[in-house]
Amino acid sequence: MRRILFFSLALSFLFIGLAPGRSEEKELKGRISISGAWALYPMALKWGEEFQKVHPKVKIDIQAGGAGKGIADVLAGMVDIGLVSRDIHKEEFAKGAFAIAVTKDAVVATVNEKNPCLRELLKKGVRREVFIDIWVTKKIKTWGEVTGTEEKAPVHVFTRSDACGAAETWAQFLGKRQEDLAGIGVYGDPGLADAVRRDRLGIGYNNINYAYDTKTKKPVKGIIPVPIDLNGNGLKDKEEDFYETRDDITRAIANNIYPSPPARDLFFVTKGKPDRMVLIEFIRWVLTEGQKYVSETGYIPLSPEKLSEGLGKIAQTR
Repeated sequence: MRRILFFSLALSFLFIGLAPGRSEEKELKGRISISGAWALYPMALKWGEEFQKVHPKVKIDIQAGGAGKGIADVLAGMVDIGLVSRDIHKEEFAKGAFAIAVTKDAVVATVNEKNPCLRELLKKGVRREVFIDIWVTKKIKTWGEVTGTEEKAPVHVFTRSDACGAAETWAQFLGKRQEDLAGIGVYGDPGLADAVRRDRLGIGYNNINYAYDTKTKKPVKGIIPVPIDLNGNGLKDKEEDFYETRDDITRAIANNIYPSPPARDLFFVTKGKPDRMVLIEFIRWVLTEGQKYVSETGYIPLSPEKLSEGLGKIAQTR
């Protein structure tokens, strides 16, 4: 509790220290265009809605389409902010990408709730090496090979068809890049979740806000997140049992129990340092007042150090 109170006060003082130019001291006007990662899209929508309540003369347009679209759009000057759910590449920095971490989440493997080996999957979890043999080497062909049983039903593997942070992050967890992942390509987070929901033998991966229902905080009807056997002992141990609700897994991510990757920071990216007041103030608000919406929207707050780093970068743009 003391840490939370100290963090809140520290952010408040830092925010005040960046004056003049605090967003609440002037009537902001203008438009902000945003596109990109499905992973960050629900959070960006919430931030946009709340910021416009405070500044009704600011209009924010937000579209999803994958991290690849977000970074391409912002570097081409088509939008003001690209939503990116992976690390920024060197060549993107070379083209002017200016990235600020704003929150974090994670990617989880998912199966159909009627999977013939669901009981074994939930009891044992799945080792990273098995995931590699599903998506990369393609050595595993049946659900019996996944779970160490006699089940002969084939594994139907799904992946993302669009350039995206979820696929890049899941591939990074497996030691590869998105283009190395095997499977039937499906567009978008909602599309991939739906593909697994429709196929009892399917396996895929989703950002947590597409694997868990936003209202019930339970897994989305029809799909079940697959536990990762972190220590490789063939059992889902007590310390690995955090998949039942969205709150459970976000807590595990916040406490660094869930591995990184597939846990990762999520970024706002602009082309060069932002120079429009409305854009600077929106990003500043996201890193301060906007952080109170992070947990309730199903994301994980960044450390005080990372938030301070982002505020420092914004201060340097003035």
